[in-house]
Amino acid sequence: MTNEKTTEERVQTSTDPSREKALACAHAAIEKKSENVKILNLTDISGFTDYFIICSGMSDRQVQAIADSVENVMNKAGCDLLSSEGYGEGRWVLMDYGDVVVHIFLDALREYYDLEALWADAPRVKIPSEFYGPAASRLN
Repeated sequence: MTNEKTTEERVQTSTDPSREKALACAHAAIEKKSENVKILNLTDISGFTDYFIICSGMSDRQVQAIADSVENVMNKAGCDLLSSEGYGEGRWVLMDYGDVVVHIFLDALREYYDLEALWADAPRVKIPSEFYGPAASRLN
């Protein structure tokens, strides 16, 4: 038996549950082979959310699979999805958990909208290398 906490336990016991939710969303995206996952800390520069997760899928089906993975992990953690847009087309899925907003893009659309440049002042949250497993050379 290991001492590792589940996603649900980490979210419930963290001193910053919003950060833990953001990390859980990023981990769920990475598990579905999402590319270029970024977590932006907006706590000091936004009034509508604390964290953005931005990631890419290579096809509409992968974008939808990433969204399904995030929703599954958040449901297990007891986090309610407030709203979601774009799932049917699979080009840009936006998932709003209140304090955490997840953006899952087809790669070309991500470049076009360039949210990272729009929120360039936002500090980036380091994603733990163990999220990537053997592919850890592709870190942040």
